[in-house]
Amino acid sequence: MTNTANSRKAAALSVVSSQTLSREGSESLVDQIVRSIEARIDDKLLRSGARMPSIRQFAETHGVSRFTVVEAYDRLVAKGYMESRRGSGFYVRERSPMIAAGNSRPAEMPPQQLDVVWLVRNMFRQYPAQHTPGSGLLPSDWLDGELIANGLRAISRQNLSLLLQYGNPQGFLPLRQQLQLKLAELEIAATPEQIVTTSGITQGLDLVARHFAQPGDTIFVDDPAWFLMFGSFATLGAKVVGIPRLPDGPDITKLAELAAVHKPRFYVINSVLHNPTSTSLSAAKAFQILKIAEQHDFTIVEDDVYCDLHPGSTVQPATRIASLDQLNRVIYLGGFSKTLAANLRVGFIATSEDMAKRLSDRKMLSTLTTSDIGERIVYKILSEGHYRKHVDRLRSKLDTVRDKTVKQLERVGLTIDITTPAGMFVWADTGRDTHVLTEKALEQGILLAPGSLFSPSQLPSTRMRVNVASASDVSVLRFLEQELGKA
Repeated sequence: MTNTANSRKAAALSVVSSQTLSREGSESLVDQIVRSIEARIDDKLLRSGARMPSIRQFAETHGVSRFTVVEAYDRLVAKGYMESRRGSGFYVRERSPMIAAGNSRPAEMPPQQLDVVWLVRNMFRQYPAQHTPGSGLLPSDWLDGELIANGLRAISRQNLSLLLQYGNPQGFLPLRQQLQLKLAELEIAATPEQIVTTSGITQGLDLVARHFAQPGDTIFVDDPAWFLMFGSFATLGAKVVGIPRLPDGPDITKLAELAAVHKPRFYVINSVLHNPTSTSLSAAKAFQILKIAEQHDFTIVEDDVYCDLHPGSTVQPATRIASLDQLNRVIYLGGFSKTLAANLRVGFIATSEDMAKRLSDRKMLSTLTTSDIGERIVYKILSEGHYRKHVDRLRSKLDTVRDKTVKQLERVGLTIDITTPAGMFVWADTGRDTHVLTEKALEQGILLAPGSLFSPSQLPSTRMRVNVASASDVSVLRFLEQELGKA
């Protein structure tokens, strides 16, 4: 060993061994060792390339077990502070400068043109929830993290080998059986063999689109509608055509005219609590849509991700096309990202048994299976009755803030001509180009959702989607009042 290497090793041992570890307090010995070495590396007291004491040396010097040192070193390797060299030992690793999360505002990268990718990218930046009136999610503190944690703990106590294998390509059977009961409450008859689990609604739409659409085919969507599918369908080479959305559903006359011209492969529609308007389909419109679909031979894809935010009462009647058709011409999509946790990514498709097999095969070829762990968590929450109480609380919270938020928005200059007694969105008119307004808001660390992104035409719009659970912050209201009050 060279003199330089010996000196580096001695320096490393000296610096580390000067730290006294405490067996009292809540912090474990492993955590203390990791924290101590991290600090010394960050402060340049341990230089890149310095050889760390061997596991035996460190254990003897500090009076701890070798297992403790092994775990501490492994954590430091995983965090990029050290590297393990086979047959040689552990060494301090050169680290690139990093900005600590939460110590700075999210990087602002306004593009030359706002588009679907822009909004999705910014949705994943770590803005404070109260600064994201354009978000499509409820604030985290509205959801029940302990409910998810309890489900995870319960699963961890089961046969661990089950958690180390692939799940069923069609989905966790007990969950599909539970979904059968859930669909029955909506008057949709479906056996477990007719249900395929997915990684959220997004994967469900992608599987359906890849099955039905070829380059050059036409897909109908509502206008306005959920923006993400526009880009997704376009990548398949499909032509996306918008059907004007009215307060009680699509413009039936326009739907019939465009269907005769374009002969679409399928039509994606939010029947209940439409995104972004929170309006719901009338029974008359549902019947007319189904009739036009039969006449022009296209499939209806019913996206019902906001299903459980609807009270299901006479306050705002909700009609689902799948309940009229019973999954013959309708493919029904549901999920739990809006009500439980976006990170669980648990959704499902309900369709005919033959189509379920085809979509399950397509899913298997693209992703093998979905997360069996996530599906088991959702099953536990649904089957033990916790979910019903949880969504009751969410609806109650939304009812509490909706009217207040609408009044605040109107007071600062927005016009809200369509109000509904349920749902998390309002479709507000600002009277000016929301593309420009959104760029200015981003400079203030506020995320808006401009109306242009909700139309397949992407034309300028004075509308924007507002999440009533995230729009009452003083800074958001002040920004809107200042901008909308300008001549």
